[in-house]
Amino acid sequence: MTAAVTLLAVQGGAPAPAADAVTPASHSVSLTEAESAYHSYLAASDAAAAAGSEDQALNIASAAAWSQAKGQYTALATAGTPVPRYRYGTPVFYVPALAGYPDWFVVEVPRRTDTGGQLSAAVNTLMLFTRGKPTVAWSLSGSAVLDQPLPAVARDSDGYAIDVTTTDPTLLLRPDVIGATQAAVVDEGPVSPATAVIGSGSHTTGLYAAQAALGAAARARGLQYEWLLMGAAYPQFELRLAGGGALVLYGMYLNTTTEHPNLVAGSPIPVPAPISPLLAAPTQIGYHAVYANWTYQFAAVDPPSTARNAKVQIIASQGGPSYGHAY
Repeated sequence: MTAAVTLLAVQGGAPAPAADAVTPASHSVSLTEAESAYHSYLAASDAAAAAGSEDQALNIASAAAWSQAKGQYTALATAGTPVPRYRYGTPVFYVPALAGYPDWFVVEVPRRTDTGGQLSAAVNTLMLFTRGKPTVAWSLSGSAVLDQPLPAVARDSDGYAIDVTTTDPTLLLRPDVIGATQAAVVDEGPVSPATAVIGSGSHTTGLYAAQAALGAAARARGLQYEWLLMGAAYPQFELRLAGGGALVLYGMYLNTTTEHPNLVAGSPIPVPAPISPLLAAPTQIGYHAVYANWTYQFAAVDPPSTARNAKVQIIASQGGPSYGHAY
């Protein structure tokens, strides 16, 4: 899951467990070290994609990125399709000045998918890298495609980004409840009281509308359909924005169930195409129910509490199928 790199421009460098700010902060990860870790990941990831090696890909991934890579490699291997490779543009590094583990940093970079020499349009992507302790190698923890410009990230006098705690009281929402509040909108739609603090868009009301449409289609076939966006046990990270808010990065699961009423046996329930390769065995048939799970990485902008009429905006997302079961 990577590829060629152009010239580097170093410009500074319910919810999951927190990675709270540690004070006083120091430069536990230098800008140079972040650059080296990033380049090492790109090389290793591209080698894994070129070889079609799931083991190699998973060895350099963690958290949401691991689950997504696992699903991707399994699906592509089942279909006999080569793993796509990526080409990256000039990265911008956001490296927080921390005094303790976990170490982490964020890279904003344009990315193109390379399928046999055919390049897709570039998408601006956030890549989150983490390291839990000195004896553990750096890994990609999550990536999310931006659907709007990233606000300016605050930096200290040395060019390092500024970490924010998950319980920061100066923000509209405590970062550790953003995932759960977003989930309320995705699960309940525009009628949810959470829309008072969560902005509409493709990752909130749009995701609700897409799931509701699947529910309507299922009911038309005499089936029941339920979905639930829920927290995942992945570390959550935050960076201070120049405007006083925070960039919040976190992982979530989207679980769906399609079933015959009361789980009685009936005609086979169609398995979503992205989920089919993830079934434990091709012989699994949904006479009763089909369960599916998608793993998401999100990035949100949490405005300062003093901002008038402001809402949390989900500005980036990347999701992929990670589990399937039919019986």
